Amino acid sequence: MLERRLDAQIRADLQTQAAVALLGPRQVGKTTLALALADVGPSIYLDLEDPVDRDKLGEPALYLEAHEDKLVILDEIQNTPDLFRTLRGLIDKGRRKGLKAGRFLLLGSASIGLLRQTSESLAGRIAYRELAPLDITETGRDKQDVLWLRGGFPQSYLARGDAKSLDWRRDFLRTYLTRDIPALEPRFPAETLRRLWTMLAHAQGTPLNASRLATSLSISSPTVSRYIDLLVDLLLVRRLAPYHANLGKRLVKAPKTYVRDSGVLHALLAIPTWQALYDHPIIGVSWEGFVVETLINCAPAWTSPFYYRTSAGAEIDLLLELPGGKLWAIEIKRSLSPKVARGFHIACNDLKPARRLVVYAGDERVPLPHDVEAAGLHSLAGELAAME
Repeated sequence: MLERRLDAQIRADLQTQAAVALLGPRQVGKTTLALALADVGPSIYLDLEDPVDRDKLGEPALYLEAHEDKLVILDEIQNTPDLFRTLRGLIDKGRRKGLKAGRFLLLGSASIGLLRQTSESLAGRIAYRELAPLDITETGRDKQDVLWLRGGFPQSYLARGDAKSLDWRRDFLRTYLTRDIPALEPRFPAETLRRLWTMLAHAQGTPLNASRLATSLSISSPTVSRYIDLLVDLLLVRRLAPYHANLGKRLVKAPKTYVRDSGVLHALLAIPTWQALYDHPIIGVSWEGFVVETLINCAPAWTSPFYYRTSAGAEIDLLLELPGGKLWAIEIKRSLSPKVARGFHIACNDLKPARRLVVYAGDERVPLPHDVEAAGLHSLAGELAAME
């Protein structure tokens, strides 16, 4: 099993918090990680999509109190929102007995709804972590191209051949569209959502134009926004917010959208192999999305990601506001000999970031003019991950 970087963090959280919520899309490895964590001591696992396990919680307080000496893992917790009030009572009761940490590990596939439910009931009693698909710090630099093509979902990345990997990703998309999304939002037509998801793939890394998408789909702009909200909530699409600063300049204010996993992006666009990706016009923005997602996932907690663009053409592909307020401005190039665009320098002069970086396809750290440093993706991702 590949070692996940989040493993140590979750173990530390369970030493200090009564409950930990581990968020992430389906099939990203949450259950595998949770069961590995459970091996270190007494534990019990309940899959709340399994009717047998749900029936065990007919009287949840009685059942869970009987296992108060164990780590209780509750998978797909968003399916039982009424359980959160019970957990609050059990945690408070346990604290009076001296049971202060390591009580519950909650696994969820939808972020916003779960965060809202737990924040109302478990405020001050829970830590939140997001398990993203595998990244380059977990797979190694030598697997960068495989990871980029297939994406970071473990079963896709580890498949025996590109064809089997693509088959898995197509099944993954089909399952979301025909089972998971209708279970959450029965009113959302699967075919319309599939077309929207594909359109977002074609528009990877561009500012969102909901009106144009609505016209193409023959639905309203608010409906498009609700559909995208759902894909964001399911941790499948990222909305990268624009950076706002009082600079007296006209700024682009629409968020940029990315299909978060590069393998899912390639499945939506029917790109089966590395050669097909190399020949496809999407390759540049595919690399950009791969880099953006990798760096955001490797950045320390409480980092805020943005992009910056003015109407005059000054642009920064990724702006990371690190804890403490320091800004890192990052340009993304697929070339082995990166050349920094004039618009990047203008944008940096506007914002005065602490560091100016270019992520390129090579490995060495290379100083460039105007205090810019070129770095490989593995190197920069490792540096960010080490800051946690």
